[in-house]
This record gives sequence, structure tokens and C-alpha cells, in this order.
Amino acid sequence: MFCLKRALSEQKGVVMSELKRLHTVTLDKDKCIGCASCIKRCPTEAIRIRNGKACVIYDKCIACGECVRICPSNAKIPSYDKFDIVNNYKYKVALIAPSFYGQFDDIKDINYILTAFRNIGFDFVYEVGIGAELVSQVTQRLFADDKLKKPIISTACPAVLELVSQRFENLLGNLLPLLAPVDVAAKLAREKVAKRGVAEEDIGVFFISPCPAKVYALKAGCTVNRNYVDGVLSVAEVYMKLVTEIGKLDDARNLSEMGILGLQWASSGGEAAGAMCRKYLAADGIENVVNILEALENGSLKDVEFVELNACTSGCVGGVLNVENPFVARARLRQLRQKFPQVGITLSETGKPTSYFMAEKLPEHGENTFGNDRTLAFARLLAVQEMYKKLPKKDCGICGAPSCTAFCEDVVMGRIPADSVCPIAVGTAATGGKSDG
Repeated sequence: MFCLKRALSEQKGVVMSELKRLHTVTLDKDKCIGCASCIKRCPTEAIRIRNGKACVIYDKCIACGECVRICPSNAKIPSYDKFDIVNNYKYKVALIAPSFYGQFDDIKDINYILTAFRNIGFDFVYEVGIGAELVSQVTQRLFADDKLKKPIISTACPAVLELVSQRFENLLGNLLPLLAPVDVAAKLAREKVAKRGVAEEDIGVFFISPCPAKVYALKAGCTVNRNYVDGVLSVAEVYMKLVTEIGKLDDARNLSEMGILGLQWASSGGEAAGAMCRKYLAADGIENVVNILEALENGSLKDVEFVELNACTSGCVGGVLNVENPFVARARLRQLRQKFPQVGITLSETGKPTSYFMAEKLPEHGENTFGNDRTLAFARLLAVQEMYKKLPKKDCGICGAPSCTAFCEDVVMGRIPADSVCPIAVGTAATGGKSDG
């Protein structure tokens, strides 16, 4: 006979191996004031307050950067490679995202930015927007084939991919099975440099990232079996190096190959526009993304064929590793549009088959909240449900967890002592069932 008590007693420590995950957001405990702002905004309930300080359950973290964005004491630190890593390679390649151009004021020609990259140590620059244009064109072909499950969900934002895997497993079959533009750009850049006679081991490819989610995705190889990127740098750090160099330039080399189609990917709605789909929905900001995914899962969104989702406000221009306000950056990019051709490169020009752009793997259902042992997981679920019945259900966060359910999960999963109690429930009992408030 199934025994709940016995099943729970067999668990050994925390099932979720938190150390296996990359820590793309860390905590400066000296700065953390334990305000709990982060625990309420985290979309996967990955943050707790313990002993007056925040801590992250990394198996739940999707690296969206929302905690970095809203921390009033700047205690959340996004992780990325330091610039010195480029010196480990003889031939250095910089991958430039379209959102990067929106960080600069008074730039009439982006070729000045690309040329300045040469002055800070890079041998070759390649625009991620080219990869975006090609992904858009492949998406158009997939729409024409009409074989994908609709509504199709964009896979360009790695934070959204992780979110779907963790919380919306029923939507995994709706994910667009294509590489992200940065993966495409990295592959193409490596091939171009290799054709110049540079040995593979000498090539170092570095993406200038606007967000920690892309740091995680490229480091972990979320959609490819092989990592085509050797390092991920912060926009903010590279920006500071470029500003001075741009001011020294009298003229610029004509290095840009990207068109408007690629540039528009920097902002929310750009990918959907590139897909040439009339029945689309674009949402940005992690809270809005969660709401849309919930609506998709319960079937309340009708007559939508393509869904573009970006965890950051306004899209990649809103990444926490950027230096400029996302709305200012977006306005600058609109002004730059007149300098670009409609399309920089066509799919036929690459000579690549459609399979070249297909993801080698997509997220599968993430580990169950209570582990993948079904008997033990069921036992833990029942334990959480029984404990939850005894709580006030206020989701106040005083216990250090974002919700009463999360508190119960922490107890059952061994993250906190088994005899932990809800402060509100204890206070209510002490006053004879009346709240102190």
C-alpha cells in the first residue's frame, strides 16, 4: 500500500541539483537589504529571502534578468565573460546584435561602430541581424508549408524558452523549431573566417549580449549540440570601450550588410513583422509574457497564428546589460531605418538548405517541481497540498518565499527545516484566531 510518510522519508536532500546550472545572475550579499522586491517579480518563483538576504534556486532561474532590473540596491549581478577572454584567440570575431546600435547617440552611420570594433582588438565583425533576416525568411517558408502546430511560438528569446519548459509544458509542441539569430550568425561567421584560411582552433567568436538569458543560452548550448560561440561579453562593457574609439575615427569602412528586416528584430514586434504573418501577437516584459502563455495554454486566444514573446521590455533593446533606456534606444533605431536597405541578404544567396537553420534540439519538459520519480513526486505533491490547507493563503512573503505554495514546496523539498512554520499562522494562533492587523 502506498505510504506518504515512507515515500517522503526516502528523499535524500534537495532533488533539484542547483549547482548543475550556470549562475548567470549572482548576489552581492553586502548590498542586499532583504527587501523582497525580487521574490514577487520572479516569474518562476526562483528567489527566496533567507537570513535577511536573497538567494536563488538556480534550477528554477530562467535568467530573465527581472531581479536585476528591479533590485533597488543593485545587489543582483549578471554574469558574463570579461573582455580579456578575447586575447585567448589569434583571430577574434565580434557578433553585433541589432539592439546594440540603439545604445549610441548621434550615430548617423553604424559603420563607425563596426569599424571601431577593429580598433579595440577584433579582426572581423558580423551582424546578428543577418542571422535574423535569414531566420525570418525560413519562417516564411515554414508558414507556407503549413505543417507546424499553431499558434507558433517564437524561440528567439532564451528566457521564454526556459519559461515554457518549466511552466507551460503543454506548449512545447508550438515552439518554432529554428535556431536563434545569434546561433545562425555564429555559424556563418565561423564559416566565412575559415574560408579565409584561418585555422578553426585560432577562431574566437564573441557575442555582445544585451541580457543574461542569452549568456546562459550560448554557454549551455540550449538549441545546438555544439557551441559556436566562445565567449559572451556585456553590451555595457564593450560600449565603454567603443565610445572613445568612435570619436577618433575620421571615416568608416563599409562593413554593414544588414537590412531593415534584421534591424527591426531589436524591438518587440520586429520578428513577427519579418515572418510576414498577418495574424500575429507580440508581447514584451516578463509579466506580459506569462499572461500570454497562460492564455495560450487555456485556449482563450483565438485566431492567432504566430506569437512573438520577449522577456525584456520593448524586446532586446530592454536587456539589463544595455546602457540606454529601451524606449530611447528604440527611437534611435527607428531613425536609423532610413539608412538600411529593405533586405541585406537573401536565403538563396547563402546557398544553405533550410535544415541549416533548424534547431538541433529544443527544450523538453523540465524536471518536475517534485522530481521525476513519479511515486515520490506524487507523495510530495500530496504533502504540499495538506500543508497548504493549514496556511492563511495570503502570499505575503514574510516567510521568505513568494507564495504560500512556494513555502510548502521549500519544506517538502528540504530547502528549509521540516519544522518551519508560517509567521502569520503562528501569530493568528497566538491571538486566538484573530490577526494582529
